[in-house]
Amino acid sequence: MNKKIQMVDLVAQYQSVKSEIDTAIQNILDNGIFIKGEEIKSFEAELAEYVDVKHVISCANGTDALQIAMMALDLKPGDEVIVPSFTYVATAEVIALLKLVPVFVDVDPITFGINNSQIEDVITPKTKAIVPVHLYGQCSDMEPLLNIAQKHNLFIIEDTAQAIGAVYSFSDGTKKQAGTMGTIGTTSFFPSKNLGCYGDGGALFTNDDLLAKKIRMIANHGQEKQYYHDVVGVNSRLDTLQAAILRVKLRNLDAYSQARNSVANQYDIALKNDSRWEIPNRAKNSTHVFHQYTLKLQNINRDHLKAYLSDHGIPSMVYYPLPLHLQKAYASYPHNPEFLMNSSQLSEQVISLPIHTELDKLTTDYITQILINYHS
Repeated sequence: MNKKIQMVDLVAQYQSVKSEIDTAIQNILDNGIFIKGEEIKSFEAELAEYVDVKHVISCANGTDALQIAMMALDLKPGDEVIVPSFTYVATAEVIALLKLVPVFVDVDPITFGINNSQIEDVITPKTKAIVPVHLYGQCSDMEPLLNIAQKHNLFIIEDTAQAIGAVYSFSDGTKKQAGTMGTIGTTSFFPSKNLGCYGDGGALFTNDDLLAKKIRMIANHGQEKQYYHDVVGVNSRLDTLQAAILRVKLRNLDAYSQARNSVANQYDIALKNDSRWEIPNRAKNSTHVFHQYTLKLQNINRDHLKAYLSDHGIPSMVYYPLPLHLQKAYASYPHNPEFLMNSSQLSEQVISLPIHTELDKLTTDYITQILINYHS
């Protein structure tokens, strides 16, 4: 390949919307309102309409969104929160920071969503919430999880950082967007995300009016009226420039999802009949927005494969090389190793290929041909 292959090509994506982005940024520079500008309200309203939820409250990043959600639900030190072990650390990090107790469960080895069959086995009188992670771009199986939460009077906080725009279908035909089914949904606008800004950013979703009011207060130093602080809060806000950028990119989100699915389909066709790996499974009850295209390797030395791909100019990533229950910082929290075999195994098997909105067929053909030619 003559051109450099990127895991995510943010420069090429910017070029496709350059005039709109440049105009949006220039407008903010001209009016000088960099914090709490009108673009914030407009973006929140437009995103709320897109995901069909009553309230979107923006914040500084996806990790803050998770922390604010738990603060808004009045979770107290010692309360237990059920979380999958196979996910990014932020999901458990905020639990520990708030002196809550992360209780690790496994994931489904096919869809990578939280393993619902283990949930009731780890519920105790101290359990207060469950955090399903919509990993790699599709929804966890939410209908049975919502039923468990209702049965045991638990909150559900959806971690939607990797799956904004994915749609879940219930058995009665109802369809809902990722992040809008639980008590609170959270997401990230980190630049590499499907809806990413040019810095840090995040948001929370809820249909509960009182909860939305509290979330907004917590994110703003615990105040509704300036200098009057009703609750303990944090300083977590999306800046106006990022909101302006996100408004432009939100208008393109469906096209971005279609482009990612096109790349995934090309990979699927080329790689599906090779027994050395399993291609990603598309859950029957969720669309997929392919934040990552992740293969499950079968009897292949992953490090050797990564080096081979790199030698041919193809980047790859491992999301994630060590499950949370085996991380030094979290090893002392409650977990049953026998319950977490999938997480441990996946951490040794998974490898993600380049996928982004500007990846063309010539490049995917090259990537897949190099993969097919691999010999250990």
